[in-house]
Amino acid sequence: MQKKQAGLSVRLVVAIGIGTAIMVVLKKFVSIPTGFPNTNIDISYGVLGFFAAVFGPVAGFLIGFLGHALSDLIGGAPWWSWVLATGVVGLVIGFFKNKLNVESGEFGVKKIILYNVAQILANAVSWLLIAPTLDILIYSEPANKVYLQGVIAGISNAVAAGVLGTILLVGYAATRTKAGSLKKAE
Repeated sequence: MQKKQAGLSVRLVVAIGIGTAIMVVLKKFVSIPTGFPNTNIDISYGVLGFFAAVFGPVAGFLIGFLGHALSDLIGGAPWWSWVLATGVVGLVIGFFKNKLNVESGEFGVKKIILYNVAQILANAVSWLLIAPTLDILIYSEPANKVYLQGVIAGISNAVAAGVLGTILLVGYAATRTKAGSLKKAE
């Protein structure tokens, strides 16, 4: 009998590395400006939703936090309130990993709805509460500006996570072997 090792598994560390790299590339090169300052339509939240749903809250938080921080560091400085908010999006979605159970190969309508409720909740908490409030406390930004940015970011990120995240999760689940689908030859 093997003892369970404490810490992160190799699979989880690799997922965090790959997810972070994808987040950086998407945030830096595939964001679509909304026309409102420093607020983009960002498809990286679909990828974050996927990784968080498959690998859980630790991976979700680290991928979101590190991916956003590194993308901000390229050519600028991290906006920590938004970096933390992105990590929280991954964390909250990741808490639904066991209920979603994508690895089972089953990802039907009920799980699609659950995933989207989770990601909308995560985006609402992060962009309507955490990011704008921290913008005011840390950076002394005007409330009307940052809450409007939060609404725009929350809606666009929820749409990106809903559309792209759902597509990725349905596709990934289709590659998994469904429980009980293998039978012993007689």
